[in-house]
Amino acid sequence: MPLPPPPPSPPRPATSGELEIKDPQLIFSGVWSDLKERHGAENLKFPREFIWLGGAPGAGKGTNTPFIARLRGIDAPPVVISSLLTSPRAVALKNAGKMVGDREVIGLLFDELLKPEYHDGVIVDGFPRTQVQVECLKLFYHAMLGLHDDHRATPQARAFRKPMFRIALLHVSEEVSVARQVKRGEELRRHNQMVRDTGVGKPLDERPTDMDREMCRSRYRTYTESTYSALQSLRAIFHFHFIDAEGDLAEVQRNIEKEFSYQSSLELSQEVFDLIRPIPVASQLAAHARQELVERLDGYEEEQRPLLEKVVRLISDKLMPIVKAHAFTGHARINTEDELLDDPLALRIMIDVLSERGFHTSVDIHKMDVPVKVNPETWEICCRTKKVYRIEVRYQPSDIRRGH
Repeated sequence: MPLPPPPPSPPRPATSGELEIKDPQLIFSGVWSDLKERHGAENLKFPREFIWLGGAPGAGKGTNTPFIARLRGIDAPPVVISSLLTSPRAVALKNAGKMVGDREVIGLLFDELLKPEYHDGVIVDGFPRTQVQVECLKLFYHAMLGLHDDHRATPQARAFRKPMFRIALLHVSEEVSVARQVKRGEELRRHNQMVRDTGVGKPLDERPTDMDREMCRSRYRTYTESTYSALQSLRAIFHFHFIDAEGDLAEVQRNIEKEFSYQSSLELSQEVFDLIRPIPVASQLAAHARQELVERLDGYEEEQRPLLEKVVRLISDKLMPIVKAHAFTGHARINTEDELLDDPLALRIMIDVLSERGFHTSVDIHKMDVPVKVNPETWEICCRTKKVYRIEVRYQPSDIRRGH
């Protein structure tokens, strides 16, 4: 939906002696107005897919960004917020363990995102970090929807596609975060010392916050009290990926791949995804299937013991001899007219019992009319309906080994 018009005088970044503006609407409107003035509204062509990557210090955002990019087919380099903030004021604030003002962060970021290299997709590392930035991100999304609507039926429609926003959060505990920050600081110091000793290579920036455990803890607590809590409000709006990042690199990347594996939830428009959301994901069903199966079997024993016993006898006496005869193939087809299965609950119990024993079972009910008698006066053929239960059982076949 279109945004309200910006205020007459866009707010300026706070300087020494000024109070920083904290109103998200004022900040965003000012940044948006600046973008239109410098680039022209017709040139505000942003990426279609955004992955907003967050996490505590030491969570591995920089390490895992290339992996996420490959997973999502994103060729553009990541936008790293800390690298954008190179002004003297920004550097001084970062070295003191503080965060740069929201107005400056947002202005630099949106300007960067207009570069053509990000058109098809981008990973943004380190944004949003504050509640103000979170609110501005929401306003940015609605502004992009407005651009999409404005150009929907024009030749420019392809350049103003509907945006896809995803939040990816790498989570680690305070102890893990501090340990990784300190380790990073030690590695930087060793590297720089080697550069000084040998004259080979380039020195890297050493952050004071990586040299002191208490400063590392302070950074983590700033993240949990400010960034993490602010990001929670985005759960109900955008795709939100919460990823355990405490293990080794291979384990973390398996977690990332698993989290991003359900492609339809990632590729569909928000409207379509909201429509199909009530239908469970297959992997989610599988995760709870065993527990639910055990609960059902316990319920049968408590409430339907006689019926359960009859079904078990049917399986043991009539089905298993045929199943065993097909052990080499692991695939048995069985036809039965046993009236016990006319009870839908008995049919469900049979499938559950076989599932508990490791068999994959499906049942097709085939109905046919069987002539019983002929009416001598009308010559009408009277039939009864015959039910045939076609049971298909699959399982791991026998592993036949031959000597050589």
